Amino acid sequence: MSPRSVIFRTDASVQIGSGHVMRCLTLAEALRERGAECRFICRELEGNLLEQIRHHGFAATGLPIRPEDDGRADSDTGRGVSTPAGAGLDWAADAAQTKVSAGGTAVDWLIVDHYALDARWEQALRPLCHNLMVVDDLADRQHDCDILLDQNYYRNQDQRYRGLLPDRCVTLLGPGYVLLRPEFGKARRQLRMRDGNVKRILIFFGGSDPTNLTRQALMALAQLNKPDIQVDVIVGPSNPNRHSIEVLCAELPGTTYHCNISNMAELVSRADLGIGAGGAAMWERCYLGLPTITVVSADNQLRTTEDVAHLGAIEYLGRSDLAGVDGYARAIADLLASPQRVKRISEDALAVVPERTTAAVVDGMWNVLQPASGRSSSGNSCAAMAEPT
Repeated sequence: MSPRSVIFRTDASVQIGSGHVMRCLTLAEALRERGAECRFICRELEGNLLEQIRHHGFAATGLPIRPEDDGRADSDTGRGVSTPAGAGLDWAADAAQTKVSAGGTAVDWLIVDHYALDARWEQALRPLCHNLMVVDDLADRQHDCDILLDQNYYRNQDQRYRGLLPDRCVTLLGPGYVLLRPEFGKARRQLRMRDGNVKRILIFFGGSDPTNLTRQALMALAQLNKPDIQVDVIVGPSNPNRHSIEVLCAELPGTTYHCNISNMAELVSRADLGIGAGGAAMWERCYLGLPTITVVSADNQLRTTEDVAHLGAIEYLGRSDLAGVDGYARAIADLLASPQRVKRISEDALAVVPERTTAAVVDGMWNVLQPASGRSSSGNSCAAMAEPT
């Protein structure tokens, strides 16, 4: 049978960014296409995307900013792992709130995409669900789950979760399982092959971009003074600098400002060169073969971005706090002068992600719901860049 009822537990904020929620939304939409009823539970942090989730037609319950705000926190229960996406989060209080918000009926799937929650939280939520799925890319803590999804590329990915998962856990590893909206599949099928000449540049540093890397990239382009190049600048609704970015874009010739868009695939396809950070957006760009000047803006992006750079699929500048306006300007100028290099990066990027991705994740969930006799007891793992079966 196919999954019919699904709850997602994930968060977005100015500091966390939008990536966790956005990839869960992509999966929720794919599950809905197969008849599942999906709902979200998210904490009401600054920059949360609860309204955006509801706009997509999903029920979304907000939790207080701090778990202890509802009086259920117990200082003796222990704290969650310390990560940028939820340092100090009380996992036990969060579990109690999630149980209340979810109601009394067990769902087919509970999907958790949250760096601050681990096996303790998952074990506490087991009575709430028949199956539990974790979306992760840190590989830094224990999990108690039936499926582990890590859509990133790592050179040693088959070893990263060794000792962190139950023996029964099915692993979906690598860009063959990257969560991409249907618009990307359509754009891939209609994709033009880039010749390396740059006439249009796309700038996107994620939904929040709290350190305002967008401005640095724009100032680099202004420094180069290339009025013949068109520029698309994308910011998310939780970007704290979005209004000043809009003003700056209006002052720069050939620059178009976009906020909270629904046509990302179209803009990626039209561009000849990208400038952005690692993370979920990197896979969108690779999927459509966009050669991109890429920086790391969060520690969790570092390893996979370095490994993708090793494949030649991006132009890697290192950590964002070290690049600066001059660093972006040099990288842009070098690529503008090297069409063959740009073309090669585009070809290598396109090779990283196979065409069928999100559907492979849904298939994996479907297979886990089959009778146990129909599954391998040792689990299943897919290598990066291999077409899932």
